[in-house]
Amino acid sequence: MSLDSLRPHAKSILKPLVGIMSHTAITPDALSVISLIFAISAGMLYAVSGDSTTLVLAAGSMVLLNGIADAMDGELARSSGTAGKRGDFLDHVIDRYADVFIICGIFFGAYVGWRIGVAAIVGTLLTSYLGVQAQAVGVGRYYGGILGRADRLVIIMLASILYFIYPDTIYGFSFLGWSIVLIAIASNLTVIQRFVYIWKELT
Repeated sequence: MSLDSLRPHAKSILKPLVGIMSHTAITPDALSVISLIFAISAGMLYAVSGDSTTLVLAAGSMVLLNGIADAMDGELARSSGTAGKRGDFLDHVIDRYADVFIICGIFFGAYVGWRIGVAAIVGTLLTSYLGVQAQAVGVGRYYGGILGRADRLVIIMLASILYFIYPDTIYGFSFLGWSIVLIAIASNLTVIQRFVYIWKELT
């Protein structure tokens, strides 16, 4: 089950943080940009980490902060009454760039071959595209499938922690490499799932 189904629970957890943030000068759009900065930092750390497990763990921390900031920008917009199409548009664009920076950083760091990395990028971008395209054709925004964005971030964070503990390879890949293999397979399966669901809804 995709972790995107747990969004209502995440909202209740983030509510106190959003309350604090609402009393600062940080706007929802600024928070979206901050989330991108975390993603860029994560990608760069993965790319230059080499054999450093500490840098990988630091990159995983940046992924966590990206996820938190990304979850909070929408909630901050709604609580402050500033939610709108421009903010939603900006959030989606930034999320796609964030996904690319994080995944590319891992395969640029040679944790997995570029072919697998490209497959993961394609699956990730198409998964998100179909979720939004469902809304564009009147089905409504769709988060279904076995792997959503929250799942990808959690997989990468856990893989970073496991790599820090055990950096050796298992059947050719480290935990970090296997996380991209898993994302490449599961995200493309999610694309198929979403396509079938939307197609049926349209007919």
